[in-house]
Amino acid sequence: MKISDFQTKDVINIVDGKRLGQVSDLELDLRQGRIDSIVVPTDSRFFGLFGSGTEVVIPWRNIVKIGADVVLVRLDETKPYKQDEELHSR
Repeated sequence: MKISDFQTKDVINIVDGKRLGQVSDLELDLRQGRIDSIVVPTDSRFFGLFGSGTEVVIPWRNIVKIGADVVLVRLDETKPYKQDEELHSR
């Protein structure tokens, strides 16, 4: 599967049935050659309008099923974070 295939799929949380958005990026573990998590930008007009970089990072273990059109995930609590803040904390 290509990264571009992921980016066309809607991400749905099966806990509450909410659409989280579409995959924008993948976090990779290059040492083990696998995907660690998928990154989904939050679907907020305010944040989308100003491009604040707020995203939800979903660990690979939380992916329940990858279908033709959707990625089903299990998230008890979504925690958006600003990518810029994470970069400064490293």
